Amino acid sequence: MRDLVVLAVLFVLGAPLYKYRARIVAVLRRFDERNARRRFEELRDRYDGTAHYKHTLRLAEEQVEEVTTVKVADERTGMPVTRYLFQGKQFVSRSEAEAARREAIAGKARDFYVDLDKTFLGRRVPTHEVHSNKNETKH
Repeated sequence: MRDLVVLAVLFVLGAPLYKYRARIVAVLRRFDERNARRRFEELRDRYDGTAHYKHTLRLAEEQVEEVTTVKVADERTGMPVTRYLFQGKQFVSRSEAEAARREAIAGKARDFYVDLDKTFLGRRVPTHEVHSNKNETKH
């Protein structure tokens, strides 16, 4: 009798899985494709000397807002016109707004490298100070 109950529970739990198997398999395939793409990029990045710059730019791009499209009244005619908004500034064309966005991304990435230099290079003692301290201790 116990085996019959276990079998019934397995059928009850397995039926929804079978019903939604196509969706589940599709999700698992997309996950596997993303992992394969990531592994390929990691392999390619091992031999790319500028990969860290690309990663920094990608990370900075995630932190900068997208260009949005807004409809506003034209200041001369009052007719609705399309403007492009980026960081609170309106641009006439999308290309101008995208250029401002690219500049903001590059600036954020540049700031990262400046902070990185301050963090790691700031701890070093300049070599001329090390030599002058050694000479003083000999006297």
